[in-house]
Amino acid sequence: MTQPLAGKHILIVEDEPVFRSLLDSWLSSLGATTALAGDGIDALEIMMGMKPDLMICDLAMPRMNGLALVEHLRNEGDQTPVLVISATENMADIAKALRLGVQDVLLKPVKDLNRLRETVFACLYPNMFNSRVEEEERLFQDWDALVNNPHAAAKLLKELQPPVQQTIAECKVNYRQLVAADKPGLVLDIAPLSDNDLAFYCLDVTRAGDNGVLAALLLRALFNGLLQEQLSHQRQRLPELGSLLKQVNQLLRQANLPGQFPLLVGYYHSGLKNLILVSAGLNATLNTGEHHIQVSNGVPLGTLGNTYLNQISHRCASWQCQIWGAGGRLRLMLSTE
Repeated sequence: MTQPLAGKHILIVEDEPVFRSLLDSWLSSLGATTALAGDGIDALEIMMGMKPDLMICDLAMPRMNGLALVEHLRNEGDQTPVLVISATENMADIAKALRLGVQDVLLKPVKDLNRLRETVFACLYPNMFNSRVEEEERLFQDWDALVNNPHAAAKLLKELQPPVQQTIAECKVNYRQLVAADKPGLVLDIAPLSDNDLAFYCLDVTRAGDNGVLAALLLRALFNGLLQEQLSHQRQRLPELGSLLKQVNQLLRQANLPGQFPLLVGYYHSGLKNLILVSAGLNATLNTGEHHIQVSNGVPLGTLGNTYLNQISHRCASWQCQIWGAGGRLRLMLSTE
């Protein structure tokens, strides 16, 4: 009888030798061919000579940790499936791993081998084991604690806000916002997709009760993956953000998160100097120095609107975007280095 993982190459990146050996023996017993690395540096060296079908990766490791390893791979365009197995209790690390597009996160100690087996198979055979809906449903189940504890969800969201000034994708980015100090209003997230392009969104969480914060956490975990998936299916490197908004709207319905979710989504390619913006219910203006553009605000996600045709595309090396809604006002500024 053919072993279930026969022909599959799995790279185990784990600094704890006992657990690394246990994973090695267990995966080998299922027919997999394994390679072992003690940290991210070792893993990159191994991957120069092999392309694994799956990487199983710890987070806390010497020299190069798991988050730095996955971020490096994604920035290089490497979409190798990654399963994180970690003892971390830091939800921010888990959220960042999900945002980088890892397939799943399991927490140590791993006591349920059936769950581990199911997760490994789902990573290797996604079309057989998982539809995107099933992946999202499992994510929602893992977040039951946050659903039942709005205060903890709001606290986590606050911890996950990006730094007010940073350099990503060869761009200097900073923002300022005016919101009430005691509760979330406009939530911003911005992250690189590669070395020369980035994506961002701004969500007003004040118009859906506690569901606004949950929607923001959901978006933070899944947004980059959705956009990367769309870009991978396009010949040109510029996304159609309107179709992305439709996907997000569907996600919110699947998550059973009713309410209105005003959202602005943006994409910037620093090599092409191309900015794309689309709004679903948030007011926005774009100032490039030479041009001052009013962004059509459309209708919020979660409402009847299912068409987002107000995408604008503009060539500019630097820009400012003023965004406002019921949750406050925010100014996002970018310049290429």
